[in-house]
Amino acid sequence: MRLATCLTLCAALAALGASLAPAAAAPAPAGGGFSFDDKTGECLDVKLDGRLVARYMYAYDPSTAESKNETYKPYLHVFAADGKAPITKGVGGQFTHHRGIFIGWQKIKFDGKTYNLWEMAGGTLVHQKFLDQTAGPDKASFTSLVNWNDKEGKTIIEEERTQVFYKRPAPTLVLVDFVSKLKAPRGDVTLDGDPEHGGVQYRPHDAVEKTMTKYFFPKENVDLKKDFDLPWVSLSYTLSAKRYTVIDFNHPDNPKGTVYSAYRDYGRFGAFFKKDIKSGEALTVKYRFWVLSGEMPAIQDIDTQVEDFAKPAKPGARPRWVRGGSPEPPRHSRPRGADYARTRRVRRPAAHELMNHRCPMTKDPQ
Repeated sequence: MRLATCLTLCAALAALGASLAPAAAAPAPAGGGFSFDDKTGECLDVKLDGRLVARYMYAYDPSTAESKNETYKPYLHVFAADGKAPITKGVGGQFTHHRGIFIGWQKIKFDGKTYNLWEMAGGTLVHQKFLDQTAGPDKASFTSLVNWNDKEGKTIIEEERTQVFYKRPAPTLVLVDFVSKLKAPRGDVTLDGDPEHGGVQYRPHDAVEKTMTKYFFPKENVDLKKDFDLPWVSLSYTLSAKRYTVIDFNHPDNPKGTVYSAYRDYGRFGAFFKKDIKSGEALTVKYRFWVLSGEMPAIQDIDTQVEDFAKPAKPGARPRWVRGGSPEPPRHSRPRGADYARTRRVRRPAAHELMNHRCPMTKDPQ
């Protein structure tokens, strides 16, 4: 795979007249904390105390079919504890359109036509500019303006994608709120499809140990086709002999009838809903992703997150601290019994080819 340098990509984008001027990068506060490192035209690194914790991949390069396929949607990578490699998936591998923390719908109806902005057969999601970047000792956020375009480059949806990061003790890797404001600027829009091909979702790295993939739910005997509006769903997976857990929290203000897709052995999971957006109006959805090293945290810690996430945001507020400590909680505090339900262990299929990422330091671990 061709790996474009930042200078080459910027030159190509400048020739196309793209608007990529970001807000000024936020330096690390005195004494540590969050900071941003913007590799202009490629990605925005989120660092905590100097360590890379997440990377927003926002490059768009339509100069060739290959580079366009590599950059047709922005997404968020999450990094391992050492900050050297992502634990989320990027370009290539099984289902190349599954990338990190991402959003899209397979069936977007607009002006009498249907557009696939999930596999991206119907257009592109193009980052325009950063509307805001703020970094502090315990919290950081940025907002990306993203145009959801058809194949002719005409905008169907204008998105303001805000991602808010909170400092948490180990074993937390990232606690991030994903907030998407979707506006219909040119006419009525319908978000449609099915839970396998739409919504806000998380895809772990392509090299997960598929026989070790497990899902957890807030009650036993969950029927994902009938149990709507679950407050959270969790995935645990193994990558490079290390265990990771992701809890996806569903905000109570999100559209009712939300269902989760959470059963694939490769780990793609997330929340899906159908919704109409009237011309000139906007829909805002909110999800929280808590990514940790090790196994599931204690039920009381998850309950704390559910409670905090549901509260109206206050200026300067941040989620309450819960027990940190060892990568795995004591056995007596781990979830069990009626508090959780676990899906079956799944069969491991043949390995798939791993692909490099465009931005520095994001090659998949071997």
